Amino acid sequence: MTDDKIEFRDVTRIERIGAHSHIRGLGLDDVLEARAVSQGMVGQKDARRAAGIVVQIVREGKMAGRCILIAGEPSTGKTAIAVGMAQALGSESPFTSMSGSEIYSLEMSKTEALCQALRKSIGVRIKEETEIIEGEVVEIQIDRPATGTGQKVGKVTLKTTDMETSYDLGNKIIECFMKEKIQAGDIITIDKASGKVSKLGRSFTRARDYDATGAQTRFVQCPEGELQKRKEVVHTVTLHEIDVINSRTHGFLALFSGDTGEIKQEVRDQINNKVMEWREEGKAEINPGVLFIDEVHMLDIECFSYLNRALESDMAPVVVMATNRGITRIRGTNFRSPHGIPIDLLDRMIIIRTIPYVEKEIKEILKIRCEEEDCNMHTDALTILTKIAHDTSLRYAIQLISTGNLISKRRKATEVLVEDIKKVYSLFLDENRSSQILKEHQDEYMFNEIEGVDSGAGGDSGSIMPKQEAMEIS
Repeated sequence: MTDDKIEFRDVTRIERIGAHSHIRGLGLDDVLEARAVSQGMVGQKDARRAAGIVVQIVREGKMAGRCILIAGEPSTGKTAIAVGMAQALGSESPFTSMSGSEIYSLEMSKTEALCQALRKSIGVRIKEETEIIEGEVVEIQIDRPATGTGQKVGKVTLKTTDMETSYDLGNKIIECFMKEKIQAGDIITIDKASGKVSKLGRSFTRARDYDATGAQTRFVQCPEGELQKRKEVVHTVTLHEIDVINSRTHGFLALFSGDTGEIKQEVRDQINNKVMEWREEGKAEINPGVLFIDEVHMLDIECFSYLNRALESDMAPVVVMATNRGITRIRGTNFRSPHGIPIDLLDRMIIIRTIPYVEKEIKEILKIRCEEEDCNMHTDALTILTKIAHDTSLRYAIQLISTGNLISKRRKATEVLVEDIKKVYSLFLDENRSSQILKEHQDEYMFNEIEGVDSGAGGDSGSIMPKQEAMEIS
């Protein structure tokens, strides 16, 4: 009989590193001037400054139904700027991100998918007054039945700077206390309507209890005045969430099922009218956010026509689009247009251009990515990697960071050296070298549709890529 070892991993501690996980904001100062390197952003000063102005207008709520296009060559930081905008806006403003190709794979019409994305980007701040009990826990007693079954009985003593009162606890409140791990010295609030218990922090009078505190402990002042108070609570939801709740028999549970399906326009019209009523009565505020559509050239003429009309609505969000296409065909037509977008929609847009990075900026980006991926790279190796990025593409060079790091770990080294970069460069081809091989050996592949390509000749007849020599690493 063999003993099998079972390995348990704490999934909450596993962190995924994404392509733009190093972006913390737009890297602007107080007067919206772009810093050279800040918050993970490098270069693109004009584009970042323009994006910062858009963020400021969105925060002030003065810009709705406007359209911004971020246009530039591949690997010039278009998506990074959009991620920086989302980080700069914070959690207060809704930010929805989607790709232009997503609408073709969903089990709903294209215009419905766009409508849902637009309404996910519009927040509604609903205000309501509720009665709460707020104070510092002086003493808490919970008696469990001796048999182990039956109702628990509890008592808690709360105080403010002016008064002190004891309350009997029901079974539901006791469970909330145990879940939140409430103990003497905590500042808590109890919602009288729902019975929800929230821990605000530890009292300043318990600041010397080192054993009961941790690195994340927050100390707050003991509340003043009465224990029972009326407090204004603000709930932030999106229009799409209100749509789903009101259009499904399951109501709120439909949000978690994922399959929201198509929502009738009559339901949306009623919700719009109700939200407008709340707005006039002062019960709610409209908070237009941002909808980011990457690869917008993938949308067709029907989607562009729908967006043209949707942007005229009073409750439309700010729509930010990104594309790397030049003058190309509008999908669904035979007409060509700048960026593959109809002229009438382009006329509504303000366009932000991104420019290719210079070698110094590429090196700074690679250095930031090395820190993000916890990779210790030698200076000479970083210089070689910068040269590779300049001659091939930034995306390809970033892919070599993690692979080079693995190679260095295999030989038990503490940092990535030049030979590690050379190794991964020889193992993984970039686009230019791969295309060159295809040109030379095209007739050896299946379904060869290009005629006139001689094996090994590397001639120009029927070539799919311009001829480019493979880069030498010295």
